[in-house]
Amino acid sequence: MSLMQRVAAGALAVAALLVAGPAAAQAGAAATVELRQVDDFYAADAIIESVHQATVSAQISGQLTRLLVDAGDRVRRGQLLARIDTREVDAQLASAGAQVAQAEAALAQAQLEYDRTRSLVAQGFLSQSALDKANADLKTARAALDAARAGTAQAATGRSFAELRAPIDGVVTRRLMEPGELATPGRGVLEIHDPAALRAVGTIPQFVLPRTARLERAEIELPSVQRRVKAASVTMMPAADPRLLSTQIRAELPADAPAGIVPGTAAKVLVPIGRSQKLVVPAAAVIRRSELTAVYVLGEGGARQLRQVRVGNRVSDDAVEVLAGLSAGERVALDPLRGSGAI
Repeated sequence: MSLMQRVAAGALAVAALLVAGPAAAQAGAAATVELRQVDDFYAADAIIESVHQATVSAQISGQLTRLLVDAGDRVRRGQLLARIDTREVDAQLASAGAQVAQAEAALAQAQLEYDRTRSLVAQGFLSQSALDKANADLKTARAALDAARAGTAQAATGRSFAELRAPIDGVVTRRLMEPGELATPGRGVLEIHDPAALRAVGTIPQFVLPRTARLERAEIELPSVQRRVKAASVTMMPAADPRLLSTQIRAELPADAPAGIVPGTAAKVLVPIGRSQKLVVPAAAVIRRSELTAVYVLGEGGARQLRQVRVGNRVSDDAVEVLAGLSAGERVALDPLRGSGAI
């Protein structure tokens, strides 16, 4: 819609409201515009993220043969998520097993040779040096067997890496690979997050930090659901970013956070930085139509008059700051839709 169209739409809305307002003068809920001592907040832009999140990555190389889950699926810790082609690691495991068998045979031969040499030394047919050599060969055979068994354990561990399992309880955020792609060590295959524990992560500029030295509380504004909740806990990170001249702040959402909030959702962390007196009006009294923001002011005898206002931020769940258009002591209707003819 062009600027001229928006202006025309706003003018039509104002005209319709002005015509309907006086005609709809009737009793209804009302509130008084008042000056109130409220908290001043610094609103830090933030993003919702999960407190517990993990990227499931491959630990061996191989073709991804199967993915058992998709984005949005709930998983339990230890649940099988994907499989990688095991032909290479199977061959390594078989080779390690063969080396163990070879080492066991060599150890048995070394043991027999040692026993025979010891008997001959006892009878005086061989010198002590021959027994020492047989003993060294026996120890070497035992060490070779231990090394072969360790190699088998390593191969078996590598074989287990072909099965990717969930490290936490949660929900699959997204798939980073598809079946048929080549998995390599460190490459992510799936992302998982725990939706039960979320937090808003933002940054506070350094010029605000002196006013938040004893930060104990904060609020989180969630524009996507038009809600504002108190943070369960708030943490200011102990180090600053020298490039951005800011410090990270983390505010955890309460257990009863609104539904529909997922990692990546935009939010604001509202940090109290003092108190001041502001003119406030109930949020329910404000009506918005196109380019128009207004309230119905109640006059003598309850007559309604539409008045355009300029509002600021919410100062609580049910009140907003009035920047222009109203004075303290004036009364406004809490049912503006009635005056507009919408109900």
